[in-house]
Amino acid sequence: MNSFVHTEYATQHPGVVRAEQTGRTLKGWASQFDGARGAATLLLAAIVAALLVVANQLVDTWTEGHLLLAWVVMWTIAFAALALLAAPARNAGSVLRTALASWSARRRQAASDDKLWSLALTDARVMADISRAMTRDAVRDVRGYY
Repeated sequence: MNSFVHTEYATQHPGVVRAEQTGRTLKGWASQFDGARGAATLLLAAIVAALLVVANQLVDTWTEGHLLLAWVVMWTIAFAALALLAAPARNAGSVLRTALASWSARRRQAASDDKLWSLALTDARVMADISRAMTRDAVRDVRGYY
C-alpha cells in the first residue's frame, strides 16, 4: 500500500523576500535624491563654517564687556551668509557635479580607446576596421570642401 504526503513548502525564503523589499525601498529613496541640492548644501555649510571661524577669531580679540554684542554680530554674519550664499553655492555645486561627470565620461572614453588600440595592435582585423573607418571619415571630410 502506497501513501503520499503532500506538504506545502515556501518557494522563496522569507529573508530573501525581505532583503529584496529593502533593496527596492532603498532604490526608491535614492531615485528621489537630488545630488546638486545636497552638494550645494554641503558647500554652503562649509562656507558658513569658515565665516563663523573668522567671526569667532574676531570676537576673541574683543574684551569681555562686549561679549553679548560679539555673539550677536557673529550670528548676524552667520545668518547673512546663509541668506546671501545659498544660490551661489547651489550653482557652484551643480557646476562642480557636471564638471565631474564630464571628466568621468572623458576618462571612461580614453580607457575604452586605449583598450581598443591595444586590441588593434594584436589583431590585424581590428586594425583594418579602424583603418577603413578612418579612410571613410577622411573621404567624407574632403567631400565637404568641394
